Amino acid sequence: MKILKEFKEFALRGNLIDIAVGFVMGAAFGKLTSAFIDGMVMPLVGLIQGKDLSDWEWVVKQPVVENGVVTAPAVTVKYGAFISVAIEFLLIAWVMFIVVKAINAIRRKQEAEPAAPPEPSAQEKLLMEIRDLLKK
Repeated sequence: MKILKEFKEFALRGNLIDIAVGFVMGAAFGKLTSAFIDGMVMPLVGLIQGKDLSDWEWVVKQPVVENGVVTAPAVTVKYGAFISVAIEFLLIAWVMFIVVKAINAIRRKQEAEPAAPPEPSAQEKLLMEIRDLLKK
């Protein structure tokens, strides 16, 4: 039973929940970025190039066709898919950089603001009044 209690404390700790929320948000952001790259950026690149970026490939060896039947498929290097994923990675990395930079700026601003000194207690006020009266 002690191990269950320890696990409950671990699972309900704020950091673990924050990590879980961050993971889910990251996965959703990854899908959003993929949709943006595949649906908006790559068609524009394909329009400029003449074909879709994911179709870019280098044929190392042509397929072997005998009597109209492919006996050995073509050997290709699909560098267009790699470029697409690289662009997606750079976009995600840039957005994460901006987010972390904004969070750090907010933290620095909060740390820079000095906390207001606590108001003296009634006893301290009385002692200050006595001190001021003795100075006269």
